[in-house]
Amino acid sequence: MPRTVWTGAISFGLVTVPIHVVSAREDHSVRFHQVHLEDMSRVRVRKVCEIEDREVPNAEIGKGYQLTKEKIIPVLDEELREMPLPTAKAIEIEAFVPLESIDPIQIGDGYYLQPDGQVAAKPYTLLRKALERSSRVAIAKYAWSGRERLGLLRVRDNVIVLHAMHWADEIRDPAELKPDDVKLTKDEIAEAEHLIDRLTRDDLEGEEFTDRYTQAVEALIEAKREHREPPAVEEPKAPGKVVDLMAALQESVAKAKASRGEDATVHEMPKKKAAAKKTAKKAPAKKTAARMTTSSKTTAAKKTAKKASTPKKRSA
Repeated sequence: MPRTVWTGAISFGLVTVPIHVVSAREDHSVRFHQVHLEDMSRVRVRKVCEIEDREVPNAEIGKGYQLTKEKIIPVLDEELREMPLPTAKAIEIEAFVPLESIDPIQIGDGYYLQPDGQVAAKPYTLLRKALERSSRVAIAKYAWSGRERLGLLRVRDNVIVLHAMHWADEIRDPAELKPDDVKLTKDEIAEAEHLIDRLTRDDLEGEEFTDRYTQAVEALIEAKREHREPPAVEEPKAPGKVVDLMAALQESVAKAKASRGEDATVHEMPKKKAAAKKTAKKAPAKKTAARMTTSSKTTAAKKTAKKASTPKKRSA
């Protein structure tokens, strides 16, 4: 069981839910120590006082704010804990919103909220069921590590999850990063949509979603431990320059099909569709014109025949 990161309560109106906060994620990265390469001894970072030139134990270390180059204002942990903030002791729910209204760039690390004993089971379950039935997430404020933070509460497998969030003013405006406007053809956009359809799936299960770098590092360490050559790794291909965007899209679609065992034949996009339509429209017009000409000739012939058969009146 992961260790408790924070202990407090969820404040939901007048309802209080005592909880323990535990990390919802595991870090499987391979960790390295700094060593002296000549003798493989550990190289450690020591906390040394610049004035006394001696190593300082953690009990003598505190926080300080650099006011000027010469002056530092000390701030004690006890002072921060006693700050007059309601969020210092509780996760205060401020509002409920649809999850779709939250920009994912604001959402950070996730934590599981565990009810603190049997007394918290009923209000915890009440909040969980209310969140599930409302199809909304809760936006809350809480104070950790010397600052007030924004958070998002949602339900995952019958457990309430707290996601740390960034404040709106912490998100940089990306407007200046946007490229200049470029022209795309309808066929290029359609082929890109086709590629998205081919790469669409219902979950993130499979070999494609494994940490191959960590696996390679573990294989390297194992090989060195056994004094053998590490397994050969295929050299990754450097991305090439896109010369023909449509050809690149079509090839990507073909590879996506092949990965799913489908027919990977690249079919050329039909060309000059507009011209074909125009030709098709003109054909009936010609037939109509031909019918109109034939009809006119028939009418004229009938009139001539009628005149010929009609006897002329004699003048008196």
